[in-house]
Amino acid sequence: MKSFSFAPITSDKAKILILGTMPGTKSLELNQYYGHNQNNFWKFMFAILGEEFSTDYDTRKKILIKNHIALWDVLQYCDRVGSLDSAIKNEIANDFENFLKQHPKIETIFFNGQKAAAFFKKYVHLQKEYNLVTLPSTSPANASKAFQYKLDEWKTIKSFL
Repeated sequence: MKSFSFAPITSDKAKILILGTMPGTKSLELNQYYGHNQNNFWKFMFAILGEEFSTDYDTRKKILIKNHIALWDVLQYCDRVGSLDSAIKNEIANDFENFLKQHPKIETIFFNGQKAAAFFKKYVHLQKEYNLVTLPSTSPANASKAFQYKLDEWKTIKSFL
């Protein structure tokens, strides 16, 4: 199945960029980043940012923008059956050279999982230094680590805001 990523959630005030690999099946169906209700991304963001949790997607996007967080995916396109990153084939990366030029306040890039970091390192060649931080995947497929352990790792974001 051919999959295309979403446009980034961002503003000109973004200080950090969080990158996944590619939206999963449920996210594509809903046209929402991290749309699968078992994915912990939004739960982590609301907890880290001290906001009351909401399932409203517009509210979710506004919370990120308000806190100077940009959200995107490493890949622009891929072939994949299902939602597992291990099934990704024929991938093409997003245009980070232009994105980062348009967002000069971004100094730190967080990766939602090892696979996002690996694809980024494989395809993206940065012109300036960025803090690159790989966090445990928020995907329900990453069940080897407990919710609280992963949340504690994700809390490092606060020190970059």
